[in-house]
Amino acid sequence: MEKRIALVGIIVSDMSQTPKINAILSGYQEYILGRMGLPHQHHNGEELAIISIAIEAPADVISALSGKLGMIEGITSKVIYHNIKSA
Repeated sequence: MEKRIALVGIIVSDMSQTPKINAILSGYQEYILGRMGLPHQHHNGEELAIISIAIEAPADVISALSGKLGMIEGITSKVIYHNIKSA
């Protein structure tokens, strides 16, 4: 199956959910190229985490990861796919 490269952006507004996020991401570690997490204190005092995941995997694997993240309360996630040129 053809692999795709994608960037998964995650905003965490409920910090108590981070163990669930880490558990999901651990299940996909063979596909993850890199991960960056940034804590952020919003001007209204709200604590957020901004996470970006670079991943190379079949499209259905990327969709499954995004779907699992999207089901967690207090989490927003979006995926950006690289356009693959066919030969």
